[in-house]
Amino acid sequence: MQESEPEYFLNVSSSASGKSWRDRLDVAARRTAKAISQQTGLSEIVARILAARGVEVDGAEAFLAPTIRDLMPDPSTLTDMDATAERLADAIRNREQIALFGDYDVDGASSCALMLRYLRFFGLEPLCYIPDRIFEGYGPNIGAIDKLIEQGCELLIMLDCGTTSTKAIAHARERGCNVLVLDHHLAEGELPEANALVNPNRANDISQLGYLCAAGVTFMALVATSRVLRNRGESGLPDLMAYSDLVALATICDVVPLRGVNRAFVHRGIEIMREGRNLGIANLALAARITGPLTPYHLGFVIGPRINAGGRIGDAGLGARLLSTTSEEEAIAIAASLDELNSERQRIEISAVEEATAVAEAEIGKGEGPSVLVLASEHWHPGVVGLVAARLKERFNRPAFAIALRPDGTGTGSGRSVPGVDIGQAVLRAVEDKLVAKGGGHAMAAGVTLSQEQIAGFRALLNTELAEAVARARHKSFVSIDAAITARTASVDFVEDFNRAGPFGSGNSNPVFALAGHRVKFADIVGKGGHVRCTLASDEGASIKAIAFRAASEELGQLLLNASRDKPLHICGTLAIDHWQGRRKVQMRIIDAADPVRSGW
Repeated sequence: MQESEPEYFLNVSSSASGKSWRDRLDVAARRTAKAISQQTGLSEIVARILAARGVEVDGAEAFLAPTIRDLMPDPSTLTDMDATAERLADAIRNREQIALFGDYDVDGASSCALMLRYLRFFGLEPLCYIPDRIFEGYGPNIGAIDKLIEQGCELLIMLDCGTTSTKAIAHARERGCNVLVLDHHLAEGELPEANALVNPNRANDISQLGYLCAAGVTFMALVATSRVLRNRGESGLPDLMAYSDLVALATICDVVPLRGVNRAFVHRGIEIMREGRNLGIANLALAARITGPLTPYHLGFVIGPRINAGGRIGDAGLGARLLSTTSEEEAIAIAASLDELNSERQRIEISAVEEATAVAEAEIGKGEGPSVLVLASEHWHPGVVGLVAARLKERFNRPAFAIALRPDGTGTGSGRSVPGVDIGQAVLRAVEDKLVAKGGGHAMAAGVTLSQEQIAGFRALLNTELAEAVARARHKSFVSIDAAITARTASVDFVEDFNRAGPFGSGNSNPVFALAGHRVKFADIVGKGGHVRCTLASDEGASIKAIAFRAASEELGQLLLNASRDKPLHICGTLAIDHWQGRRKVQMRIIDAADPVRSGW
């Protein structure tokens, strides 16, 4: 007789955030976890984490030690990769003037830095162009291409962009410039006529590497190029493994799935970062006042936002220059500038989020509201609309687009989605139907350029196309719990043990632990974002510091702030080691909380 399972973890059917709690492991996964622990000697918690993520017994030990060499696919499986490598090798050997055209986000900056470091090894000095987000927008434009050609560009390499740039690439080719594209954004319909276009998400690519970010694609192009050069008799080639820190940074910040070689990129790349080899990353960590060794969390929430700040509200080229510099003095100066720009970005973002949240609350009212939020304002800075969309998505649990309107009636918008809802495809449909002037992206994030008059039609298409997917995603809204523990269990050794199953991120989610029946001994509000800081204590007297980010105005924050010291709560979140003044302590980042009485515990 099959074992019956409880419907909800700790009987939490509706939490402070309106979600149910579910055990991440089903019956089969629990059996696998037990087998992993027994046959490998791994701790029960590590075995549970592995089994919950689909790892089988015979793959457990290899999963804990991912290497680029073992997991690296053959670059030639990517369509057009061999042609790209041959053309780039020719340019290196013939010492041609190469120009790089990159996106203004972390992935674009990292991709440019990868290519810059590689080409500089051979004594070349490529031109590098990052467009201005506000005045030029995403992707290559004819004006910029003309400038590069006038500076002698013979080979133009587009990084993290170019897949939909038919006119710009045709113009470059007409002017006698060869074009290579290394990208990963969704591609449908007719592709531009570049000399070679490598994109694992193009329709005729069968590599199954669509999970790579642009820096991952660029790294594979460098592997393929080195292979061509080696076959031509070249020796003393660059140590590509030393560049994996840049791929790790882009992989985390672009929120692509941590599976396959992506796990190895991050695993190895963080090791290199901790050695301080990249002067830009090391000095930006100092400017950001990071204590302790770098982690994926630092990349995604501390380092990445500062690099992005240059593209959002400052000089879009700062990120690529920081990540590719070999000058300590330049690294210090750029890091300081990006840190200052990030502080300004935070001030701009807070104001925009407040306005957007008020509009969204009025639009939703007391009902379900629209499936997709599409909001626009002439008060928003174009550089922060992606961040505004992300906050709306988190707050209202549905896809959201935020659009910054200019005085001339045109707008630049950015969207963020929830798991299971592909906004990238919907934006491509809007482009096809001429509901927006320009757009692209992937499942979880997309960008559009449109006029104020097009907003209504764009909103209607999104809510028609995505209504069913959003309804399914919201119906399945729950928190997956890996295990229940106590504050006493949450030691430094415990965290170091389960971190062996990392790196954690998209596609390999950070383990979520539940503290059952713990009391809030202290709580207050800290930071400009309204974070709730608290101390949680168990009945046995152990305690743990915790924080709920941006929760002060949410029901979760109010539950924590107003909890009686004598009333236990169920609280769930992730665990991390906090380094402060040479001491290491465990801190919980709270995701959710529930009243045990209301949960029927």
